[in-house]
Amino acid sequence: MNFKDCIDSYPFILMEGALGERLKREFDLDISGTVAMADLIYQQKGRMALKTLWNEYMDIAHRYQLPFLATTPTRRANKERVYMAGYNESIITDNVDFLRTIKETANVNMYIGGLMGCKGDAYTSERALNQEEAIAFHSWQASLFKSVGVDFLYAGIMPVLSEAIGMAVAMSDTDIPYIISFTIQRNGKLIDGHTINDAIYYIDNHVSNKPVCYMTNCVHPDIVYEALSHKFNQTQMVKNRFWGIQANTSRLSYKELDGAKNLRTSSAVDLGKAILRLKSDYHLKIFGGCCGTDSRHMEEIAGISKVV
Repeated sequence: MNFKDCIDSYPFILMEGALGERLKREFDLDISGTVAMADLIYQQKGRMALKTLWNEYMDIAHRYQLPFLATTPTRRANKERVYMAGYNESIITDNVDFLRTIKETANVNMYIGGLMGCKGDAYTSERALNQEEAIAFHSWQASLFKSVGVDFLYAGIMPVLSEAIGMAVAMSDTDIPYIISFTIQRNGKLIDGHTINDAIYYIDNHVSNKPVCYMTNCVHPDIVYEALSHKFNQTQMVKNRFWGIQANTSRLSYKELDGAKNLRTSSAVDLGKAILRLKSDYHLKIFGGCCGTDSRHMEEIAGISKVV
């Protein structure tokens, strides 16, 4: 089954949990470099740590017989940063190839995503690109993922509509299925003030190949619940197109969390309850973890598939 058919067919899909925070906290790895986590595959300790975390999440998917989505840790591996760090385009291929070695051992339907991200700050929208700049900037990475044959593309934590549209155009041109994931606030809007509904509408009408769906990540499900509850997001378009979350365990806002020195988290049970409410009332189907999550949280999230 290909990625698009999987998304259309399954009512519950498990996405990976946190990588970055766990790599720092549990493995004492430095991910503060120019390309963040993308060059960990060139370190023995980094490869071991990534393999350990992906196998944990993959095993959970297997126990609950769920499809599993994993993405290359390449959100910061854009053309500018890759060359600035002294690497070249092979860093994209090498990350996909490494994740494929994990997939070879998978006992679930696993799909590999090429992770991309905004040029600037995903939490403040500083240095965000306009639409034309974004098309030019993101096409390099998107075309590399096409050449290596990923199952899907994933735009993580996109804070402004202009860059999200440009990213979507670059992804659409590859003919690879893709997902756009927004930076969403309690007020039901992206950082630039566009509503979720309007963001979906504008992107769907600016590309030749529409995203498979839309998501959000790096945010607590209670914040997303509040965002979706605003009347301007209570539309058929949002209901039909907004399908997933990679959840934070903290209910704090992006502004409160950004740069926090200590881990802000909640229990796996509490996160599971928040996910269940979001699933029950807004019928999302893709669930993963972000900051603060570990295998306990992902186990609790996967368990929801048995009660809905």
